Amino acid sequence: MSRIGRMPVVLPAGVEVSVAEGNSVTVKGPKGTLTQTLHGRMTLTKKEGFWEVTRPTEDKKDKALHGLTRTLLNNMVTGVSAGFKKELEINGVGYRAKKDGKKLVMNLGYSHEVIFEDNDDIKLEVPAPNKVIVTGSDRQKVGQFAAEIREMRPPEPYKGKGIKYIDEVIRRKEGKAGGKKK
Repeated sequence: MSRIGRMPVVLPAGVEVSVAEGNSVTVKGPKGTLTQTLHGRMTLTKKEGFWEVTRPTEDKKDKALHGLTRTLLNNMVTGVSAGFKKELEINGVGYRAKKDGKKLVMNLGYSHEVIFEDNDDIKLEVPAPNKVIVTGSDRQKVGQFAAEIREMRPPEPYKGKGIKYIDEVIRRKEGKAGGKKK
């Protein structure tokens, strides 16, 4: 049995899960409501204080879907109760970010400013000129939005300039003159 798939999805206080026709799952909590249609072959069972995901057969595809379905359900429950967060760090001379109303305005060495807007699902914070925090209840949307911001100026290995995740390690390379010996 799948190690991840057989683990129960524990419901924190204030979170409600409802399953409709065709495995359409709706999770309501203090941080919002998420709806997603999970694979129809998986069975979602409500127990006392938690949900359990079971698979119909031992086929390879069902084994793969078992862990996936459980993880998607758990991410929805975590998102509406605690939320998700990605932190980005901006490195480089003159590179900075600021919040202008609902807009994130970044100077990244281009001839123009790069602008991103908050929406209902994603909130942006700028605690410092070189730090951006993306928060939201949907894990996939938070990760995608953070990736789109990072894509505007990915980190480069020679000087380390660019936008990187706070926990990302950039392997530095020596420059052209660094490899010569006299």
